[in-house]
Amino acid sequence: MSSSEKSKCVVLGVTGGIAAYKACQFLRLLQKSGIDVHVIMTKNATQFINPITFETLSAHPVTVDTFERPEQWEVGHIALAKRADLFAVVPATANIIAKYACGIADDMLSTTLLAAACPVLMAPAMNSGMYLNAATQTNIRTLEGRGVTFVSPGNGYLACGDEGVGRMEEPEVIAKRCLELLSAKQDMKGIRVCITAGPTREMLDPVRYITNRSSGKMGYALAEAAAARGAEVTLLSGPVNLSASGKIRVVPFISTEDLLEVALREVPGCDILVQAAAPSDYRPVTVAEQKIKKRHGEPLHVEFQENPDVAATLGKQKKDGQVFVGFAAETENVSGNAAEKLKRKNLDLIVANDVTMPGAGFDVDTNIVTIITEEQSVSLPLLTKRETAEKILDTALASFKRKNGI
Repeated sequence: MSSSEKSKCVVLGVTGGIAAYKACQFLRLLQKSGIDVHVIMTKNATQFINPITFETLSAHPVTVDTFERPEQWEVGHIALAKRADLFAVVPATANIIAKYACGIADDMLSTTLLAAACPVLMAPAMNSGMYLNAATQTNIRTLEGRGVTFVSPGNGYLACGDEGVGRMEEPEVIAKRCLELLSAKQDMKGIRVCITAGPTREMLDPVRYITNRSSGKMGYALAEAAAARGAEVTLLSGPVNLSASGKIRVVPFISTEDLLEVALREVPGCDILVQAAAPSDYRPVTVAEQKIKKRHGEPLHVEFQENPDVAATLGKQKKDGQVFVGFAAETENVSGNAAEKLKRKNLDLIVANDVTMPGAGFDVDTNIVTIITEEQSVSLPLLTKRETAEKILDTALASFKRKNGI
């Protein structure tokens, strides 16, 4: 590393839990990647591991007590918060999650955390009951909405003797996510990206609807990846059980007609459109005003009509310089069907996948796709949806630059 290149700085917050010992390995993994790590511990954390351990590993003083060094306190916690490229709380107890969500700053860690303007990552570790408690889940969703990244805990044998969710994810996984955040490209600054995600609901009666198995995970991964790369992101979201970070503007929709309406309003102002939503091809001709009752064994006949083709409609209105990306979730003749959609819907590229393949179906965190353009077809191996999102954005961005002479 040249003298003009400064190593990235990570502030590591260690809280009180048996998983605190894993923070040592996490620190070492960051150091192997050239990261400068500064450690702040809570008093409870010192009951599990001595601060001297972290001082030896990090080659920096470890701060525990806010008033331990009064002459350095004001400069210390603010300066470190400003210097940090990333703030990682590993492990993160229910207590620190709650305090951060509520803006409480009553010790050195929570004070510095609250002062930090850099990205924040938390790796929860706690008893299953504490993790699944409604209060903890609400706090996590609140922080996710503000842009905090969570590395969710896994299932396993817990220190309390229980077995279930709450076991902190392995240091290698957490370190990899930190490195992804630290190395996030900023190559989409100034680019306006519109992404659609999730299923649609077509009402049958006041309580029932027709939908599909889309979870919205691919679309949300695309939105988070684009935002991390500096894009101005608008996410058109169907009804899903997901939350987007605070830097993403979310516009909800329910039905396919709703999606088309908001898309016609939002898409003209975007540079890149990624259509990862799964709109229904059909909707009932009539919607019953009252709940449909059983018919004593008689079959129920519902007449359907075609929904508007959202992608094709938008494709007809594409402006010069815009890049449109489509998706083709298929069960047969995947490449052939996708290539036909590419032309018919005036797309610049289409992402095709066989949803019958293990790891590439609905409601999973991985995908296996082929990115198809007029010039080429590139098949990707099994990747996480976030990794897949990065590959898709790489291709879309390259197309955008070519079109606009950048």
